Amino acid sequence: MEDKSGVKKPKIECVNISKFFGEGQEKIHVLDTIDLAVKENEFIVVLGPGQSGKSTLLKIIAGLYKPSTGKAYLDGKELTHPGPDRGIVFQRYTLFPWKTVMGNVEMGPKLRGVPRKERRGLASRYIDLVGLKGFEKAYPHQLSGGMKQRVGIARAYVNNPKVMLLDEPFGQLDAQTRYFMEEETVRIWETEKRTVIFVTNNIEEAVYLGDRIAVLEGKMPGKLKKIYDVNLPRPRDYTDPAFLELRHTITEETELTL
Repeated sequence: MEDKSGVKKPKIECVNISKFFGEGQEKIHVLDTIDLAVKENEFIVVLGPGQSGKSTLLKIIAGLYKPSTGKAYLDGKELTHPGPDRGIVFQRYTLFPWKTVMGNVEMGPKLRGVPRKERRGLASRYIDLVGLKGFEKAYPHQLSGGMKQRVGIARAYVNNPKVMLLDEPFGQLDAQTRYFMEEETVRIWETEKRTVIFVTNNIEEAVYLGDRIAVLEGKMPGKLKKIYDVNLPRPRDYTDPAFLELRHTITEETELTL
């Protein structure tokens, strides 16, 4: 999307966003004057410690929370409520336990009234994309944690969102599965280009995934401390000296640990 001068506008823009919860003496200041612009098809990581407001920022972009001050925009339009233009994947597995993989993934198109044959075709495409072909009839209790998150990613993609929002989606996984899911996330993003905003408290994960890393500092209220450009080729190597140098720089300049 371009303005009248031909300059490309941000896909997502957060302007002067602050957020408070509660009233009076119990009022909690969660975010403080956040300004952030995200380009189309960019993979940006929001990195911060616990209670820095990073998930709250994501939920404001998702339309689940309203900012106390400021506004969030998608393609220049203010975001005031949830919509199919934003796909969301949470840390907790939000699958319907009584539905199969196919039933979970096709739910969005089904609710939109897409005919059965068409929605099955769409769901099958994304089930295949996330590497779950052959598991269409499996139920969530029969899947590993990584497989459940793959279902969640497929379910978000099948609605053809403009933006993917991922809120610490691999936080419950063991280290080996987490590394594998990071690789898969990059593969899926490169196959099905979308603007991605990914929230994490893990520096290594941020450096592996992001085109840029937006760091929120300290405890509440969260403030945008610095944005790092990640000028590393893909696929990335955790042992690459340039990777390790950027990881060390962010560690030294923030309150986060590895």
